[in-house]
Amino acid sequence: METVELHPARQIALMALALIVTVPGVYLRLSDTHVDPILAVFLFGMAIVGAAFILSWAAELIQLDVGAGLALAFLALIAVLPEYAVDFVFTARAGTEYLETGQASDWAPRALANMTGANQLLIGLGWPLVILLGTWRVKKSKKNPAEAEGATTTTVYLTRPQSVDIAYLAIASLYGLTLFLKDTLTLFDAAILIGIYVAYMIRLSGASASEPHLVGPSAYIGAMPKTRRRVLNYIGFVVAALVIFVVATPFADSLIEMGQAVGVSDFLLIKWIAPLASEAPELLIASLFAWRLAARTGIGALISSKVNQWTLLVGTLPIVFAIFARQFVGLPLERVQQIELFVTAAQSVFAVAIIAGRSVSRKEAWAMLALFVAQLGESILAEIGVISAAISEQVRIGVGVVFLLAALWVLRKDFKVFGQVLRDGFRASWSELESESEKV
Repeated sequence: METVELHPARQIALMALALIVTVPGVYLRLSDTHVDPILAVFLFGMAIVGAAFILSWAAELIQLDVGAGLALAFLALIAVLPEYAVDFVFTARAGTEYLETGQASDWAPRALANMTGANQLLIGLGWPLVILLGTWRVKKSKKNPAEAEGATTTTVYLTRPQSVDIAYLAIASLYGLTLFLKDTLTLFDAAILIGIYVAYMIRLSGASASEPHLVGPSAYIGAMPKTRRRVLNYIGFVVAALVIFVVATPFADSLIEMGQAVGVSDFLLIKWIAPLASEAPELLIASLFAWRLAARTGIGALISSKVNQWTLLVGTLPIVFAIFARQFVGLPLERVQQIELFVTAAQSVFAVAIIAGRSVSRKEAWAMLALFVAQLGESILAEIGVISAAISEQVRIGVGVVFLLAALWVLRKDFKVFGQVLRDGFRASWSELESESEKV
């Protein structure tokens, strides 16, 4: 394990803080205390944030016991468990609604809003944040690429083994482009997407173990004797999972109540506020990697998270819906959800094009961020009535088209390299990939 300046008192304080912020939300839920919806959203959201931090630290420690690629995939999976919990609440209620009424017009849109918002936030805000911060840190610290995981003042370079993440994100993104053409997310879609994720995990399992780059509390716990480290790690998993289980439902309910109280559509709150709470720790940890001149590790974790969300998360929604609907039916898609799926899939294709050459530049990061800001701005303008629902739909479709055209533009110069990346991702042996893992 790479050593860092641990400052034990600081790490203990951070862990205590993460645990403390979960207490008010858990207390509200267990005592069935009712407070103002805005306060409830804040307290339940903070509980999710605290639990997500604990999960993220525990997930990072997995790198001490398994291969680096598989460890990052586990980290990505565990870090987004809060996202799964909230989304499953909405999807389960959509299934129950369908069982009782034969339709799911109230809850299905909320489930899709949360899922698409999380995916768009991850790429639109998370990726650019890590790239811009990482390259800025290289410039300020005046480190050479060898000291900054191959990053320069303008570009973050990925390694050849990361071709695996790129390849599987590519195939998932291409399949995702078919989803908006359908009236339902079917169990067949679930089988395809989950199958892609399983294949991805099997592929990663062949990677060899390597020295992890741990920071903060995870580095502090990682320096402990193996038995103590594992005990604390298991306790962290259990405590965080219980917190998320307890507060996920009231958090979802409070978002809806908050929207009604302040006159903002719950669709907008569920799309942006809920994912922000569940994604915040993951984005912060990736940013910490970038700050410590390990932007490649940070962006690698976020790429793996994107594979996770666009395969396993999307794929499990129809299964949860069918279970609670008690019949083999798919999750219904209305026009708004179809458009959201189109924009999300198009953004994913654009993201693949950006990393197709195994590098991301500051210019590309600014482009991703600018398009995300445009999406966010459109949502706000539509919410306050500046633009009509019809124009809002046209703008969203336009943003999706821009994503696809931008992807083609970016790929024009990296098309041949992308072909090699795909071959490496799907076919090259790990010994071959890892022999060049430090090349940029």
